[in-house]
Amino acid sequence: MMRRLLLVLALMLSATPAFAVNPDEVLADPALEARARTLSAELRCMVCQNQSIDDSNAELAKDLRLLVRERIKDGDSDEQVLDYIVSRYGEFVLLKPRFSIKTVLLWGAPVLLVLAGGLSLLVFARRRSGKPTGSKLTADEQARLNELLKK
Repeated sequence: MMRRLLLVLALMLSATPAFAVNPDEVLADPALEARARTLSAELRCMVCQNQSIDDSNAELAKDLRLLVRERIKDGDSDEQVLDYIVSRYGEFVLLKPRFSIKTVLLWGAPVLLVLAGGLSLLVFARRRSGKPTGSKLTADEQARLNELLKK
C-alpha cells in the first residue's frame, strides 16, 4: 500500500513543468530575475513554437532568455524589452499577441462569430414563427369550428 502511494506521488511530481532556465542564466537580484521569468513566460520559442522560452531547452530559447536578462540589467522596462524582441522577431514571438490593426481580426473573430451565430438563430426563429405548423382544416372541420364559435 505504501509503495503504491509513493509511486502515485512520484508520478504526480514528475508531471510538474520543468523550467529550462539554467543556473548560470539566473540573475543575482531576485526582483530582476522575477521580471525576467515573467517576460520569458510571455515569449514564444521560435523552435518549439508551443512553448515559452522559459520552458524550452532550444539554443535559440536560451539566447533569448539571456537577451531578456541583459536588457533588464541595462535598465530597460518590461515594455521596452518586449518591444526590442518583437522588433527583431516579429509579433509571432509573443505568446499572447497585442491588440493592433494587424491583429484586430484575430481578437475580433470570436466575437463576430458569436454575433453572427446569434443573428442567424434570431432570423431563423422569426421566419419559423410566422409559418403555420399544421395542415389546413377540412370543410367539415371548418363547419364544426364555426358552429362552436357561434355558441
